[in-house]
Amino acid sequence: MSDRIADAFASHGRTAALMPYLMGGFPDLDASRAVGESCIDAGANLLELGVPFSDPLADGPVIHAAATDALAAGATLHGVLRVCESLAEQVPVVLMVYANAVLAGGNSAFVERAAAAGAAGLIVPDLPHDEAGGLREVCDSNGLALVPLAAPNTPPERLAQGDEEIDIGADDEHPGATPGMGAERALNGFGVERTPDRLDRAERHRVGGRRETSADGRRPPGGA
Repeated sequence: MSDRIADAFASHGRTAALMPYLMGGFPDLDASRAVGESCIDAGANLLELGVPFSDPLADGPVIHAAATDALAAGATLHGVLRVCESLAEQVPVVLMVYANAVLAGGNSAFVERAAAAGAAGLIVPDLPHDEAGGLREVCDSNGLALVPLAAPNTPPERLAQGDEEIDIGADDEHPGATPGMGAERALNGFGVERTPDRLDRAERHRVGGRRETSADGRRPPGGA
């Protein structure tokens, strides 16, 4: 499945891809499915599908409010996975889900359900990299990418450490990942203009199970 993510970047010959975010179940399940289909019709290469959670500590007020409304409307993990299943027939879908939802039934049970729904990968923003080994192994065995997070102020040595276990390219890391803050405030003052170069300095990036490196350690132009 993670090959689908790599292909979404490689298929159009660019180094970036359009990956809109939508909250599963907001304003209701049918409407969120329609939003995803509209994104695809408008040219989305991938989708990030949020699983609503009552305490989304890595998200700002807009997504928090959407999650609250989705839960109030009766959204469940099962329902969001059905949305995923429908959309994943058209483009790769990466689930944005909090650790509680994963751990409630165990890593294996959650990943197997996500894989059965056609998910291409997971983003678990409140699961520290150092504690993600077990989930990463289960994702690898089920063909899902576990997408890591990098903030603009992540130390270079931390980026280098994480690079050994990156499942998809550095462009897919979230450069504005600051708990509880919207993107504008998260990026402000953190030297975001230097972030792409800092990520490029990571010498190897595994994309869909492949590692690609150019002579200077940068990812080849047009690579996935």
